[in-house]
Formats: sequence, structure tokens, C-alpha cells
Amino acid sequence: MDREISKEVQRKEQRKQFIKIGAVAGGLIVLIVVVISMLQTSLKRKDLNISKVDKGVIEVSVSASGKVIPAFEEIINSPINSRIVEVYKRGGDSVDVGTPILKLDLQSAETEYNKQLDEEQMKNLQLEQQRVTNHNKLSEMEMNLKVSRMELDRKAVELRNERYLDSLGAGTTDKVRQVELDYNVSVLKLKEDEQKYKNEQALAEADLKVKELELNIFRKSLAETRRTLEDARIRSPRKAILTYVNNEIGSQIGQGAKVAIVSDLSHFKIEGEIADTYGDRIAAGSKAVIKIGSDKLDGTVSDVTPLSKNGVISFTVQLEEDNHKRLRSGLKTDVYVMNAVKDDVLRIANSSYYVGKGEYELFVVNGDRLLKRKVQLGDSNFEYVEVVSGLQEGDEVVVSDMNAYKDKNKLKLEE
Repeated sequence: MDREISKEVQRKEQRKQFIKIGAVAGGLIVLIVVVISMLQTSLKRKDLNISKVDKGVIEVSVSASGKVIPAFEEIINSPINSRIVEVYKRGGDSVDVGTPILKLDLQSAETEYNKQLDEEQMKNLQLEQQRVTNHNKLSEMEMNLKVSRMELDRKAVELRNERYLDSLGAGTTDKVRQVELDYNVSVLKLKEDEQKYKNEQALAEADLKVKELELNIFRKSLAETRRTLEDARIRSPRKAILTYVNNEIGSQIGQGAKVAIVSDLSHFKIEGEIADTYGDRIAAGSKAVIKIGSDKLDGTVSDVTPLSKNGVISFTVQLEEDNHKRLRSGLKTDVYVMNAVKDDVLRIANSSYYVGKGEYELFVVNGDRLLKRKVQLGDSNFEYVEVVSGLQEGDEVVVSDMNAYKDKNKLKLEE
């Protein structure tokens, strides 16, 4: 009896032990679940940029770097070898058409110009002298021709008289022949003198034309010297801002050296650069979008350099709104040049995660979790990226920078 009571007590003790062990195990399980729950990273939806996969059109573009430059910029070069004497304006000053910018030493240039003016006057006098000489010589020859014609007329009368006397028997045949010969000689001499007059007249006209041509050529050279001298008085060619001026008074300036730059800072264009591997995707007339912060400006590629320099091709974009308030000379921009259109493709928003075609690991919303998924992406523009595979229409994808969670395969999503 005592033995049975003892066994019953043991069984009760064992049950108590089992109950204690079960309670401890249950507590451990709950603790593990709580710890796992605490260790699992959670993100708030409002802190993420989430894009919904939809279907639509993508105007495929290539991205390039750009810089804002003045729509108009003119470099003023020195037309002569000289030195700077005075500087009237400073960089940043507004200038109007004809505003003096700086003064060069023009003494040598002005002396040469005055020398050419004297030479022009001398050539004018030489031309006038040639005209007078030609006139006198031709007038003398014309007078001699008149005398020769009168002499010929006299000999013609004498020949008629001798023939008449010979017909009456009062003259001789020898006398007629002598007078006739003398007449014929005079006819030939008159023809010779007339031909000499024509030749001299043509020669005089040719000489005069040569002199006139020499004078005209010299006058053109003189006009070029006058223009060069005028350009050497450095003035602004138009209303603009003086963005550069050589203000080193006394410094020597070579012909063709840059002395000033004037720019129109009220209108701008974009100077873009892109790797030459994408050169075939850029062409004049292509549509372009310029991003300056959150602002987007439309434009058109106006020209493309035909040669690559250091692996880069340059191009220019003319803006539709070239006086936008955000435009500043030298400002760096992003340039997107459109080169194709794709219709009815799956797409998601473009953001910093996208670096070109290829395979990506993106987090996709699945209830209250974010699950990492391999996605194949294709072409893009500044707004959208083409989804080739891995996503379906209606999926929600995180397009924020998720590099901090690249080792995670799933994340908890909180509202």
C-alpha cells in the first residue's frame, strides 16, 4: 500500500516536471519568435519611392552631360601686332554696340595708313597723267591723218588733171604714170597711218585700263587697312555682357590674339558631351530634354561635331525656352537625347538605381513584405525604364536607392 502511494507521488512529481519543461520550451519559442521579429528589418512605405508597373510608350533616349553656355558669344581678337595702352571696361560690365573696351597703340598702323593715302593720291595723278599723254598722242596722230587725207585729195586732183591733159594730147604718158604712182604711194601711206592710229588707240585704252585696275586693287587694299585700323580701336560689336577682357596695360599683343569676349547672358544653349560609342544615336534635329534639378527644358540638337576627341563627341542643343530663370552660364546639366520610340511596353519609373540595360535585383511589394526579385531591364528615357522580364503589369517596385539592403532578400513593409 505504501509502495503504491510512493509510485503515485513519483508520477505526480514527473507530471509537474513535464509541465515545467513545457512551459520553459514554450517561453523559449515565444522569445525566439520575438527576437526574430525584432531582428527583421522593417521599412515605412512613406519613406520609399514605389513605382507601379504599367504599359505605355517609351521615347528611348541616351543620357549625356551638358553645360549651359551663352547662346551668343563673340571673341574679339587683335587685328594687328600692338600693345595695350588703356582699358575702359571690366569683366561683367554691360556694353552696347560700339562701346570702347580697350585702346591699342595704333601709331605704327596709322603711319602706314597715311603712307598708303599718299600713295593712292600719287596713283590717281599717274592715272590722270596717262589720260593726258594718251589724249595728246592720239590728237597729234589724228591731225597727221587729216593732213595725209588732204594731201591725198590734192594728188587725186593732180592725177585727174594729168589724165585729162593726156587725153587732149597736151600731156605725156610718163607724167601720168609718175603722178599715178605718187598717188598710190600716198594711199598706202594713209592706210598705214590709219592702222597705226587704231593700234595706238587700242594700246592707250589697254594702258589706261591697267592703270585703273592697279588703282582699284590698291583702293581695296587701302579699304582693308582702314577696316583693320578701325577694328584695332577695340569696341563691342553688339549689346552684350563683357565676360573677359585683357586688362594687362602695356603688354604686347600679337595679331590674332584674344583681347576680349562679349556674351549674350539673357539667352543660352547647351553644350553636350557623350562617349563616342553612342555617337550613332545623336543626330542634328533629335529631340532633347535638359534636366536642371527638378526642372525639365525641351530642346533640339542643332549640330554634332563629326570627330571624336579623347573618346568624346560634342553636340549643341538649342532650347525652346532659352531664357529660363534656372539657366546660368557654366551650370552643369543632364541631357537626354531621344533616338527611338517603343510602344506598348512594360515600364517603371527611372531613378538612380538604373545604370543601363541588364539584370537587376529589385524589391517588389508582396503584402506587408518586400521580396527581392531578379528583373531584366532594357532601354530608358529620363522618366521610364523598359521592363523586359521579371515583372508584370500592376506590380509595385521600389525604385529608391536600396544599396544598404543589398544583402537582404526580404524586408518588412509598414504603412
